[in-house]
Amino acid sequence: MRVEARIFLICAGFFFLCGIVYTVLAQESVGVAGLFLTGGLALIIGTYFQFVARRLEERPEDNPEAEVADGAGDVGFFSPGSYWPIGLAAAAALTGISLAFFQVWLLVIGLVLVLFAVGGLVFEYHIRPSDH
Repeated sequence: MRVEARIFLICAGFFFLCGIVYTVLAQESVGVAGLFLTGGLALIIGTYFQFVARRLEERPEDNPEAEVADGAGDVGFFSPGSYWPIGLAAAAALTGISLAFFQVWLLVIGLVLVLFAVGGLVFEYHIRPSDH
């Protein structure tokens, strides 16, 4: 996580520097606000990654002396036959279209479908506790 934290903190510094230069040269408020808010968001993410990196064990990506083989092994479990990602993508597309055309009734339906699809994706392999 240290690599990711460094990337976001460098981006935050870049956006803040661009915001200062843009403030002096452009004398325009919307771009200034956008640059400073982007820098602030990158700063939030970078500091979060730094905070998490202290609590995790070192990954091969964080070690400059690591070999490619150090990262071998299982990455995680990915469902081979899940249809929930397709449903989530369709619900997110419906929500985006409803936002683009500002159809509130369709936005409500899209958000309900997004929540339903996220719940299905998260709890797809959830096993109920036994009654023993």
